[in-house]
Amino acid sequence: MKREVQAMLLVLLGSAALRISLFSDTYLRYVRRALGPYLVAAGVVLVALGAVSAVAALRGSRDEDAEGTEDAGGDEEQHEGHGHGPGEGHGHGEGDGHGHGPRIAWLLVLPVATIFLVSPPALGSYTAQRAASAVTKPATAAAGFPALPAGDPLVLPLAEFDVRALWDTSRPLAGRRVRLLGFATPKSGGGWYVTRLVISCCAADALAYKAEIRGAAAPPPGSWVEVTGVWQPDGQPARPDAVPALTAAQVVPVPQPRDPYE
Repeated sequence: MKREVQAMLLVLLGSAALRISLFSDTYLRYVRRALGPYLVAAGVVLVALGAVSAVAALRGSRDEDAEGTEDAGGDEEQHEGHGHGPGEGHGHGEGDGHGHGPRIAWLLVLPVATIFLVSPPALGSYTAQRAASAVTKPATAAAGFPALPAGDPLVLPLAEFDVRALWDTSRPLAGRRVRLLGFATPKSGGGWYVTRLVISCCAADALAYKAEIRGAAAPPPGSWVEVTGVWQPDGQPARPDAVPALTAAQVVPVPQPRDPYE
């Protein structure tokens, strides 16, 4: 691959990283917010490397042109009066196979161009129905959970609601109104869940946390809602694959948050 092509790819890739991290919050669809500064730094480094490579390639081309001019002058003096007849030249034919590599290398621009032209959406209902949803018992559960904050309704992340409902034996959610934010996913056999995806690093490791919503009509799958209601304990033993239930008093459609993951 020519150095000019390498330099351009570096600049394009770095610009794409900066576009989704420095000039917008699109990166939140793919990674945690804490990784934003690292994406910005990587984008700056790639653009700088591409610029340095481009300058080096330009200087190299000028040096080669200058050397070629000097060599051509010397050859003309040495071969003066010794011309070649027809068909005696030493040039390469069209079928020598040179010059095709850089054309193929330009295909590497296509994935980078895709980042600029198409921004894949954040994971949603389709992924949530297929992602793992086990709510594991926290290692600190034996020592007891901290007290929940005051407020009515109590605003909780969906993951914390699931953990508290399943593993907090003091039952602090009993009788309290809770407000949860998430998107709607259908329940097999009827009904629906409010769902939120949780990521540790990036979208590839997403886990789904759900709460079954009772007493309210199902919104369109994938639509974001705020659900206010009361936890409905079923009296069954806690297990990681259980899904807590919430009897809804109010379901309000809301726009998707800037950061779609918890």
